[in-house]
Amino acid sequence: MTHVAAAHARVERVASNRRMDRKANGLIGTMRGSKCLDPALIALPEGPIDPLLRTVAFYDGAIKIAACHYYATHPMSYYGDGRVSSDFCGLARKRRQREQPTCAQLYFTGCAGNIAAGKYNDGTPAARAALTDRIYAGMVAAEAALRPKPLLRVSWRTAELFAQPNPSLGIDAFRELMDKRSDSLALRMRPAFKLALIERCVRRVPFILSALHLDDITLLHLPAEPFVDFQLFAQSQRPGRAVAVAAYGDGGPWYIPTKGEFAAGGYEIDFAFCAPETEDQLRKTIAQLLA
Repeated sequence: MTHVAAAHARVERVASNRRMDRKANGLIGTMRGSKCLDPALIALPEGPIDPLLRTVAFYDGAIKIAACHYYATHPMSYYGDGRVSSDFCGLARKRRQREQPTCAQLYFTGCAGNIAAGKYNDGTPAARAALTDRIYAGMVAAEAALRPKPLLRVSWRTAELFAQPNPSLGIDAFRELMDKRSDSLALRMRPAFKLALIERCVRRVPFILSALHLDDITLLHLPAEPFVDFQLFAQSQRPGRAVAVAAYGDGGPWYIPTKGEFAAGGYEIDFAFCAPETEDQLRKTIAQLLA
């Protein structure tokens, strides 16, 4: 690898914030999930998102050998039938791979804990095709803007984050739930995940964050499903620098909301296994990696 390049393109009509339906007291009403059929929820604004798809590419001389694409949304269109797939983001990546068989095309989900396609997805195969086209268009546009430069400086940095479990978690209740064989597998698995997180925190096994710095480009790697706020925060730390964020590196905490959202409740808060103060730790660690 001798050269590197970074560029971005705006993706239209894909990402939307899941937590836009608010009651008068500020609590979350109905979550606008990955698919949505409720006209009132669809009519709500996109809300806070990161609309940009970022691409970082690596070259051997003039030959592009890998293109890494980063975008923040749950990559789900229709689902629940038992099949596993990479869905519309994966379909877009595969299309790009067929067009460039000698260049490895990779896709990373960013901080998408509170982001999904619900405003623009009714859960039909036609909607999946449309979402695929929009992600694909973002990939093509970003790649078209790439301008490779000789790679001069490389550094790889890591940092440990020791999280505390959410105080709402309780060990005895989880063990009891896991013993209820009559419950569905999904309901029995969730307490097991919570218990695993508690025991991990007790053993002080850290979550590892990392950043690969390539001249004026940074690839930041985060755990779990952080809210998009953390991605926007990371980019704000180095204005003028290309900062591409990949989350989901360690699924242990499940969701990592901002601490101000805990009082609002909702699905993501119910499955936020780490304490609200994790936001402060995560922001501090991100800032250190990007300093």
